[in-house]
Amino acid sequence: VQLQASGGGLVQPGGSPRLSCAASGSIFSFHVMGWYRQAPGKQRELVAGITRGGKTNYAGSVKGRFTISRDSAKNTVYLQVNSLKPEDTAVYYCNAIQITPTGKGDYWGQGTLVTVSS
Repeated sequence: VQLQASGGGLVQPGGSPRLSCAASGSIFSFHVMGWYRQAPGKQRELVAGITRGGKTNYAGSVKGRFTISRDSAKNTVYLQVNSLKPEDTAVYYCNAIQITPTGKGDYWGQGTLVTVSS
């Protein structure tokens, strides 16, 4: 399983980039997919998640500003980030969890850096 994250870069405060996470296989093979972020000097934290059934959840700090979605035809999960603030600066990672009869697979993309600065 490979996850390829993209869409980061230097963004002005208030900007609205869209992050993409392309999976090497069907996204419906995963029990849940999500976006995490890690800011400098801080622990990695969950930003948003989406289950196979389409249920979503968000961290309180991004609720109402970020939206997670998916395109099954493209095997891609997106994170639309709106109204960016400097404190949103972080490396954003894509994650996927796969549960099979033999065990649990926990997969990570390489991360994409979002820098919010004027």
